[in-house]
Amino acid sequence: MRSATDGALRTTWRSLAELVAPSGDDGDEDGDALRSGWAALAARAIEPNVFYGPAVAAAAAPLYGADVVALLVHGPDGDLVGLLPLRPTRRRYGLPVAVVTGWSHPFGPLGTPLIDPADPAGIAGVMLDAVATRFGAAPLLLPHFPEDGPVAVAFDAALAARRGRVMAFDRHARAVLRRPASPADPAAITDPRRKEHARQRRRLAEHGRLAFDLATEPDAVTAALADVLALETRGWKGRAGTAAAQTPGQQALVTAAVATLAAASAARVARLRLGDRTVAAGIVLVAGPTAWFWKTAYDEALARYSPGVLLTLDLSAALLDDPQVGLVDSCAVAGHPMIDRLWGGRRTLSDRLIGLDPGLRFALMGRLETTRRTALGTARRVRDAVRRRG
Repeated sequence: MRSATDGALRTTWRSLAELVAPSGDDGDEDGDALRSGWAALAARAIEPNVFYGPAVAAAAAPLYGADVVALLVHGPDGDLVGLLPLRPTRRRYGLPVAVVTGWSHPFGPLGTPLIDPADPAGIAGVMLDAVATRFGAAPLLLPHFPEDGPVAVAFDAALAARRGRVMAFDRHARAVLRRPASPADPAAITDPRRKEHARQRRRLAEHGRLAFDLATEPDAVTAALADVLALETRGWKGRAGTAAAQTPGQQALVTAAVATLAAASAARVARLRLGDRTVAAGIVLVAGPTAWFWKTAYDEALARYSPGVLLTLDLSAALLDDPQVGLVDSCAVAGHPMIDRLWGGRRTLSDRLIGLDPGLRFALMGRLETTRRTALGTARRVRDAVRRRG
């Protein structure tokens, strides 16, 4: 562990593996206190991020957490007031170039640091200083970083005070569901095909009793989760070999994260049932006033009835009725053909490259990052074209 002090705030570093390690039989009071403080910070963070909370992070660490270190910020009384998991690398762009990247992975599509509401700009500044102290001139790349909101404001203020520089890559708008502030606000759910979806619901109900349910109790969540994994495996992801249940590590991640959150009343599984048959299902994770529509799957044999859309409409209404939830993040890619039509709200995200070195190094890094992303985009387009022809 390494530490540094800046005024009343102190920083320490821990490996992610050490941070999430369960207590041994002989007890680990320091570790237990730290994990308890982590959970408390995740619950009160000025901008929630369930993927940086202990439940999902501990579940993801065995599969995606190698070489990840956590930057911790402690307040005057020692309480944890900031957390940012990072993966440093000494090679990028095919060159011996050091970059420090915020932790993200296929099951963690958000890179917002956890920051206490007491002093957001101060905590953000201490984070930037700690990264610079440990990694020198290496730039900081924060993926899936919200471009507005209190964390963005805090980092912008901290960067301005340090004359730092920022470049944004892959800026995109992600669909979100927001609770209307008043009855006069526009509808949060926008369904341009409302009549067609009502017709599909009636037609589907001709084959049996159609019902929506939302599991919230731990045992019910576990049972419903099995339906999500089974539907995904029977669908296109299963045919492509990318369903979570086809990879033991991914299945363990999903199962552990959902079970841990469900025990804290922070996970739900929605299902659309046709008699005894589940025809669509989805997982919702919750932290503070924010929820994430994490995974969804549907019975493709019934695709003509759009069961995934019907589930999403029912789930959206249920979440809007939940007084705990003010915002739901779709976790979807930009321009998603289903969720973008149903949810009118948008949240702008980008990969934020940050440099405290005002020299030419940062400009060069920006050009290298631009070239890298252009090459990756070209490779994806070629791959997709080959697949379509096949």
